[in-house]
Amino acid sequence: MEALGVSSVEQLRALSTLLSTQQDDDGDDEDCKNVAACAGLGPGHIGPPPKRDKEVSPGYGKQDSKDIWSEEEVGEGSQYDDLADPRPPPEYEVMLKQSVGTEDLFLGLNRKDPSSMCCEAMLVKIKLPETEATDVVLDVKEKFLDLRTPKYKLGLHLPHPIHSQGGKAQFFSERGELEVTLPMKRPMDFINMQ
Repeated sequence: MEALGVSSVEQLRALSTLLSTQQDDDGDDEDCKNVAACAGLGPGHIGPPPKRDKEVSPGYGKQDSKDIWSEEEVGEGSQYDDLADPRPPPEYEVMLKQSVGTEDLFLGLNRKDPSSMCCEAMLVKIKLPETEATDVVLDVKEKFLDLRTPKYKLGLHLPHPIHSQGGKAQFFSERGELEVTLPMKRPMDFINMQ
């Protein structure tokens, strides 16, 4: 076999002990009497053991030693999360709206397409059966919608930032549904709509 250039088993063992940084005083590695220990060895065991890199902590700025999270890591609206509240969340649906005119539909002059990039508003439909309009408490932040009624509680993290002061809400008592229309913040519209 050595004429074909294939190493023998003794030469492989000698190479393994030469490259290994672990030195045993008993010399059991050469004989490999413990078959289970030799079977667990593989090519990754040749050479020095890999160094463990220290975990890199994100540099959010100066942190207090007692703080668990920084303010950037805590999502907006988490102060409304109440795990002990037994009220179920109502059924809801989030839709995106855009203003489309005939020049967009037939001629494509404003370069609008059906993607979410071209949407101007977000419509949130919330089903609230057996609820009066006076029982609804609604609070809207830039990325969070908080709705509370005697029967339901909804804390909804919004998919896009919105203008919280420019929205409008309408309650349809015959359907038992609340529709909240929120204009979306689009800081890159001057680039996207050119």
